[in-house]
Amino acid sequence: MKTFVLILIMSVLCINTFAQTQIRGKITDNNGEAIPGANIYFKDTYFGTTSDSVGDFILKADLEQNSFLIVSFIGYQNFEKEINAGSRLNNLNIVLKESSNNINAVSISAGSFDASDETKAVTMRPLDIVTTASGEGDIYGALNTMPGTQKVGEDGGIFVRGGESYEAKTYMDGMLVNSPYSASMPDVPARGRFSPFLFSGTVFSTGGYSAEYGQALSSALVLKTNALPEKDVRSIMLLSVGLGGSYTKRWDKTSISADVDYTNLAPYFQVANQDIDWGKAPESIGGSILFRQKVGQLGMLKSFLSFSRSSSALKYPNIEYGGKQSIKLNNDNIYFNTVYNDMLSEKWQLMSGISYNFDNEVINVDKDKVQTKQIAYQYRLKLTQNLTNTIDLKYGIETIHMDYEQNYYAAAVEDTFNMPFTDDYLAAFFEPEIKLSSHFAARIGARLEYSNLNQETNLQPRLSLAYKVATNSQVSLAYGIFNQAAQNDYRKFNNDLRAEQATHYILNYQYVKDERTFRIEAYYKNYNQLVKYQQLNLPEKDSYNNLGTGYAKGIDIFWRDRKSFQSIDYYVSYSYIDTKREYRDYSGLAAPMFTSVHNFSAVYKQWINAINTQIGVTYSYNSGRPYFNPNNPEFMADRTKDAHDVSMNLSYLTTFFGKSAIVHLSVSNLFGFDKVYGYRYPVEPDADLNYSAFAVKPASKRFFLVVFMLSL
Repeated sequence: MKTFVLILIMSVLCINTFAQTQIRGKITDNNGEAIPGANIYFKDTYFGTTSDSVGDFILKADLEQNSFLIVSFIGYQNFEKEINAGSRLNNLNIVLKESSNNINAVSISAGSFDASDETKAVTMRPLDIVTTASGEGDIYGALNTMPGTQKVGEDGGIFVRGGESYEAKTYMDGMLVNSPYSASMPDVPARGRFSPFLFSGTVFSTGGYSAEYGQALSSALVLKTNALPEKDVRSIMLLSVGLGGSYTKRWDKTSISADVDYTNLAPYFQVANQDIDWGKAPESIGGSILFRQKVGQLGMLKSFLSFSRSSSALKYPNIEYGGKQSIKLNNDNIYFNTVYNDMLSEKWQLMSGISYNFDNEVINVDKDKVQTKQIAYQYRLKLTQNLTNTIDLKYGIETIHMDYEQNYYAAAVEDTFNMPFTDDYLAAFFEPEIKLSSHFAARIGARLEYSNLNQETNLQPRLSLAYKVATNSQVSLAYGIFNQAAQNDYRKFNNDLRAEQATHYILNYQYVKDERTFRIEAYYKNYNQLVKYQQLNLPEKDSYNNLGTGYAKGIDIFWRDRKSFQSIDYYVSYSYIDTKREYRDYSGLAAPMFTSVHNFSAVYKQWINAINTQIGVTYSYNSGRPYFNPNNPEFMADRTKDAHDVSMNLSYLTTFFGKSAIVHLSVSNLFGFDKVYGYRYPVEPDADLNYSAFAVKPASKRFFLVVFMLSL
């Protein structure tokens, strides 16, 4: 668990910062809407900054003489104001006027929920993520309240529009993260490895996303790390499951942030009964370092490093032979990237990055042992050209080198089986975005991918159209072909497997006004070249092929209101899905076992000023999921019962020995609803030719978390 998340929850909500500045203000448009990400600098100097997620900025500079303050943002006219050297302005409100070619302009939105600081249609910010009660401070947990997703309690991660969790890829500052989830035991959900507060925002695309991103059948989650922090920060924290601390140091153009956390659930399990027989409670240690350096007037260099080590053990029911089998898990993970962004000129923007991902997982099942090691290197280069006032072009290339190796020691035969492979992945993309008028925009792109392992080349066209039907509403269409390499669990046996493919069709309507957002989106996905096999882990090449097919179609609805009620923010989302696949070892076309037809979430948050407390409540509903019952001759015809969940959190701001402190309480499944995720059955029936069912349930009905944070 990333404790850095909770360290910052209420400090961002409530703790005022009073960094010494010369210029302090806010950037808005003509409608009073905040403009995040605007460039603010003194002309002909190296002093500059950007506006934050609510349009605020602080700019400190040592001026020897009077200078002009410049504020610029794409689509708006530049703002200039002469500033006297040595002056101090604390409430400078700057209103940017839209450029003539951008008045009431449309933006491409089909398939995307943009929580970055780039658009006015913000639906989820980092603070939204950590204050969503059911999310438990996890990026992916909070995203499961968004339309198009559904919570799969025994797995974790995000499952999007009929796609499995591996079909949703995570990118940090444009670089692919190969292992975004923590390692987990059977039927114990994984969590994200990163704190939401590392990022200025998230762009969550449920389909039809840009040609910039590849190797994802269903979804792209784009995380953008923060720019330079405002000031130094030091914090420590005690939790019911561990402890942690963080430190941030800011210089003029440089900053470094570090956090470390230790988690051990053994003391918690002593007071909270578990339905899982843990041999060793989950224990982990991890941390991260983020270095940021401003280069010149507009350049920014960021280097990020995270590391984690975890271990756990449990005794899992053996449904084949009875009794329990011992399972031990150890995992080491390292992720590193360095990204440089700069404006080469008024017309050209550069992004260049490298990344490294190491993941080593060791699983012991009784006397058998499986060790899986994955190493990936990536290089990426992107150029953005402002060709004219109405045309922007994106060009890019990237390469990924991956080494995969799995060693399986079978105690029964006292032998080790080695299954390695190496793949070099190359890609190039080209994508113009064209504003045909103030009411009509188009993004037409293509992505070319090549895999050296099977010498396969794929060309993937992408198209998005948007038409503004009124001042605050628009209609969007999206189409695209998306390819993703078969999972490593299959490629280790058959290197010739082709990439799986999904074709997306999306129709979207969106209305945004006065911090109220309404979206409705219909979609259809067609799957081809899905992997089928006769039996999982059968080490025969011919047992695996690309003959699988499938489809997913549905409708997603979202409403959010942060305006109608003072200090209250709420949103509701609903998703309907009809999906079937014939893949894996399925005997025919059927709904996958992780899908439910109806998914609903309602999220409520309120700040109560009288008691300095933030409260949050989340209710979620998922209709029954299909599962295979060998006692039923109809394949995947059975359904689990509907699932309900009410989760709640509370954060209280106070002081402790003159220092700001926070007490945070949260509980999931407050009312203890009984949940069944599915059933497992043995391969062979009993003497009466019946198959006994084993119910897959949560480790416990509720999870409690208590946090005490002290800001130093």
